[in-house]
Amino acid sequence: MMKKPLPELLAPAGTPKALAAAIEGGADAVYFGGPAFNARMRAQNFTADTMRESIALCHAFGVRAYVTLNTLITDRELPAFLEAAREAVEAGADALIVADLGAAAALHRAMPDVELHASTQASGHAVAAAHELRSLGFSRMVLAREASAANMQKFAKDCGMETEIFVHGALCVSHSGQCLFSSLVGGRSGNRGECAQPCRLPDKSGRYPLSLKDLSLARHVPDLIDMGVHSLKIEGRLKSPEYVRDVVRIWRRLLDERRAATDAEMKELAAIFSRDGFTDGYFTERIGKDMLGVRRESDKEESRAAAPFTTLTRRIPLTMHFTMHEGLPVQLTVTASGKTVSVSSEPPVAARTAPMGEHDVREKLSRLGGTPYELTALTADIEEGLLIPVSRLNALRREALAALSAPRSPHTYPKINYTPPQIKGERVAHRTARFQHARQIPDEACAWFEHIYLPLAGFDPPADGVVLPAVIFDSERENVQRALTEAVKKGAKHALVGNIAHLSLALEAGLMPHGDFRLNVTNSEALAFLLAKGFADVLLSPELTLPQIRDIGGPTDAIVYGRIPLMTLEKCVGRELGGCEACHKDSLSLTDRRGERFPVLREAPHRSIIVNSRPTGMSDKRRELLGAGVCGGHFIFTTETKKAVLDVIAAYREGRPLSGPVRRI
Repeated sequence: MMKKPLPELLAPAGTPKALAAAIEGGADAVYFGGPAFNARMRAQNFTADTMRESIALCHAFGVRAYVTLNTLITDRELPAFLEAAREAVEAGADALIVADLGAAAALHRAMPDVELHASTQASGHAVAAAHELRSLGFSRMVLAREASAANMQKFAKDCGMETEIFVHGALCVSHSGQCLFSSLVGGRSGNRGECAQPCRLPDKSGRYPLSLKDLSLARHVPDLIDMGVHSLKIEGRLKSPEYVRDVVRIWRRLLDERRAATDAEMKELAAIFSRDGFTDGYFTERIGKDMLGVRRESDKEESRAAAPFTTLTRRIPLTMHFTMHEGLPVQLTVTASGKTVSVSSEPPVAARTAPMGEHDVREKLSRLGGTPYELTALTADIEEGLLIPVSRLNALRREALAALSAPRSPHTYPKINYTPPQIKGERVAHRTARFQHARQIPDEACAWFEHIYLPLAGFDPPADGVVLPAVIFDSERENVQRALTEAVKKGAKHALVGNIAHLSLALEAGLMPHGDFRLNVTNSEALAFLLAKGFADVLLSPELTLPQIRDIGGPTDAIVYGRIPLMTLEKCVGRELGGCEACHKDSLSLTDRRGERFPVLREAPHRSIIVNSRPTGMSDKRRELLGAGVCGGHFIFTTETKKAVLDVIAAYREGRPLSGPVRRI
């Protein structure tokens, strides 16, 4: 039986030195970001010059280079984003890692042959997502870190594109692309590469209920190979070169030997960096309290013991063939990393005393000090009685190595003259609302709101729409289909869809799909793509300012009231905070060190949704909303009583402020 091919080992690089360390460790590919539009803006990252030099170094070693452009993009940023993408491609990037659907649409239209990988920030967690992403030019998708082994295997088998998974490094407690905590509470957007990591902070009681241990699937290497996953990704663009070198080195060994890590190797990985060890809870579906961990002083002490990384010592195997015949140019052909170049010089002359032999040629041509090459084989076809000056032989060697190390011919593109899409349709003019429970809905709400939505698991009239779950893995799809069938029987006609993978579910059930804020729409390109796919209208990202909302236009709306969901957790927080009974009663909350209380809601079957401590409130800002084109408005009711709902409706009718602290758009 033939062995399955080994997956690509993909390493992080936050600096050129870390990139060299990744090559030293044995990476097949490296990913890194430029000075803008990448999801690790706190890393040193790469300038235009260091990007070009680093990509050339990667290619010299046969290593692929992927450039990250994986933040959300606003309309006014799209021209600069496209220029950054063009520069990365011309610097030699093998692929671009993109998260924003609109940015990908514009990029694919401008440069259709550029290889695109869908970032984990694109929130892809199901086969249907891959099917939709292909139309944007994506050839690879990074699957959500929360996927189980079974879901991972199904995705790799059925997605129709390359599958990339994270196998080692830090874990966000929220599904990637679905975290607004740092943005809406602290003003630093994780979707824009500026996450302040509030999940790593203690709560008021000193506990760390949201800080996860680092991921490691090193004990599952044979399973990953058998699944046919294309790329195994190590997290760590903020980590040191020593971390990159040493983690990659161990993973290289495990892959080459097609085996799982031993206890000793797991300890070695933990000594490099860990938070109370590692977890594989999502992969094995053992999701519990033992996934939590913080970085302790003892962990830091072990990391300090790593040998410093100074320079790249790995060498590139090189072969040479030297030809010297009377009356013909002298020729040197060199081959390394699949690339072959030939250089030539003037014909040789007759030797008066000491003709040049193979030993002389080998001695001069093997002087490779100061280069990344190591001579592994040299053949010579030398006619007797001839010679060339030693200086010319040395010059041939230098010329051949320079040609070998030269960047591959870049794919050049003219400067992109970006034209925004023409979007038909007007702003949503009616008010809509979602409620956590049917018991919260007063009779007055049915007259005040055009559409009322309830979570799919609790759908009941008087609602006429369902909110699809934030996450629907392939293993959950059939259950969701059955629930949608029941909701339609009860009168559901509309669906709030927050992930591109879920659109087909709504359409198959006969529901009118409306884009939820979880789609992270921050530009007109994303809106145009979603409308073309069949969405009736779209709720814009709550991270946008009023001027940015005004820039987009079209059939869109904005959240004007409510506690906006900040995190979507695969790991149930309720089990740690109050048990399943409290979770079902929606009586759970997290209180931070400042005393701010963040309610925790349950989403079936066992996910947690953390919502903001303060509701967004714009009841007294009608003029400002109209100035941004917001004439309808979407309302989110989570923990409110019926009376509180009535008070909110009254405040918006009368244009007066809400009582209590609020968040403004």
